[in-house]
Amino acid sequence: MMLITLDTSVKNNIAISISYIYRGQEIIAKLVYHIMNITSTKVKIFAIRCGINCAIHLQSVEQIIVITDVILAAKWISDTSVYLYQLHSITISKNLKDFFNKNSNNSIDF
Repeated sequence: MMLITLDTSVKNNIAISISYIYRGQEIIAKLVYHIMNITSTKVKIFAIRCGINCAIHLQSVEQIIVITDVILAAKWISDTSVYLYQLHSITISKNLKDFFNKNSNNSIDF
């Protein structure tokens, strides 16, 4: 099982995104990004994208659990009709397709 926890904040037009990726009790990766001129929802989707991207490329991952304080951001992932989030939505969808094609028993939860 892979667990992704993330938090983001925007202050003075600079967004900070921090993601931790765990396998069991072990921290596999810590991702920190500083981004300028971005909305808080977009930075949350970006953080989810980076966490999922990292998790699916690790060996023997069958389940991904994403913990976020904004479930609305997770809902935007599958909505490609919103232009602002299309790039992230398409990339996340492709990564998840690859993840599910590896093994039909793979799963992701938010």
